[in-house]
Amino acid sequence: MRKNWVFLVPAAIAGMIVFTFIGGTLVQLLWNWLMPPLFGLREVTFWQGLGLLALCRILFGGFGKGMHRGHHRRPEDRERFRAAVRRRFGFDPAATDVPSVGAN
Repeated sequence: MRKNWVFLVPAAIAGMIVFTFIGGTLVQLLWNWLMPPLFGLREVTFWQGLGLLALCRILFGGFGKGMHRGHHRRPEDRERFRAAVRRRFGFDPAATDVPSVGAN
């Protein structure tokens, strides 16, 4: 078991370095291809592209599996939420009679 860690840890570190390099380069190339011609913005360097990638990850991507909202809800949680909406607003959104477009 210990022998597996000897090879796994350096491979994981090398993989993270390669992924970071590819991500920064990809953001740099895409930015320099799209933004200056479309909006007249300046071109960015590799480090600025890496910074943009990190900023977008923080703002839009979260920090991992713990930050994904809504994926772990159980059906009883949804029903409890619907009951609270019915109590608060006095109606059931699923049971409202809405006439169809083609009905006469």
